[in-house]
Amino acid sequence: MSGERILVVEDNPKNLKLVRDVLQFSGYEVIEATSGEDGVRLAAEQHPDLILMDLQLPGIDGMEALRRIRVSESGSVPVVAVTASAMNGDGDRAYAAGFDGYVQKPLSVRALQQQVHDFLTPGGGTP
Repeated sequence: MSGERILVVEDNPKNLKLVRDVLQFSGYEVIEATSGEDGVRLAAEQHPDLILMDLQLPGIDGMEALRRIRVSESGSVPVVAVTASAMNGDGDRAYAAGFDGYVQKPLSVRALQQQVHDFLTPGGGTP
């Protein structure tokens, strides 16, 4: 068991369940938020090792949630954008906004496990 704590900010119940199940199976502790506001609050309260942030959220979106996390005490935690948007340049825009990584939906279980592992390994999450 790895024991690392991952905050998943996702408003779609099916996507949240998939990510939670994959991460828990891999030995991670999972914290769940279904809005950007809850994600910001839980990042400050729970001090996760990694945040997986959907970009399309009710209330504040993933970009604004990231901005708020970056100016808080938990600002150094790696945050990975998770989006269903498949537009050219979305990954570049996520990196430019300050995300540490970019994962596209639909999620591949194997790719998700590898990407999370890479981000939690020193020097492994750099683009």
